[in-house]
Amino acid sequence: MILQTQGLGIDFKNGKSMRFPDLLLVKGETLLIHGPSGCGKTSLLHLLCGLITPTLGIVEILNQNIHNLSKFELDYFRGQHIGICLQKPIFIKSLSVLENLFLARQLAGKNKDIKIVSSWLEKFNLLSLKNRKTFSLSLGEQQRLMFIRALVTEPDLILADEPTSSLDDVNAEMIAEVLMTSCRDQKTSLVVVSHDSRLKTKFSNQIILQ
Repeated sequence: MILQTQGLGIDFKNGKSMRFPDLLLVKGETLLIHGPSGCGKTSLLHLLCGLITPTLGIVEILNQNIHNLSKFELDYFRGQHIGICLQKPIFIKSLSVLENLFLARQLAGKNKDIKIVSSWLEKFNLLSLKNRKTFSLSLGEQQRLMFIRALVTEPDLILADEPTSSLDDVNAEMIAEVLMTSCRDQKTSLVVVSHDSRLKTKFSNQIILQ
């Protein structure tokens, strides 16, 4: 079992409450969570990766209740086991594309393997930009780099928030195909939250939030 949630919910200060269906994901399995804007997709993803704390319920990843961990323990656990792709790409601007990816591997306890990193850059058509500073990349290029950073650490689980929403059809198709294929080849579990209807044909396992 890679991911399991039970009775998960959160109460906000404005009085709004959200309750989520229980999730169960085994190694290598993929899941699409979709629904309209405001239904709680991003909140659920943030609960799953420990960025926010639930009011109710538990999140277990690799049989570890992540909300029982200290901040330091959770940061380390995420670095070792979880690849996170948020809606807004965030990188260390002073570092190049390669240096950002080397740092991600280093924080995950892996060596700076130029062959592995270059292979991922090539898959996402970014190899020619390896020495560029990340701030000079287009938004679409930054999004692709964010997926590479998640995959290059060889995680057990990838959590992706709206990975294709701002991409045109060609790049959306490319991202979806490479992400799905890469996770299948690495036996990495994948959870995508999105309102992008183009993704529905890619996932046999889906949950709809209302």
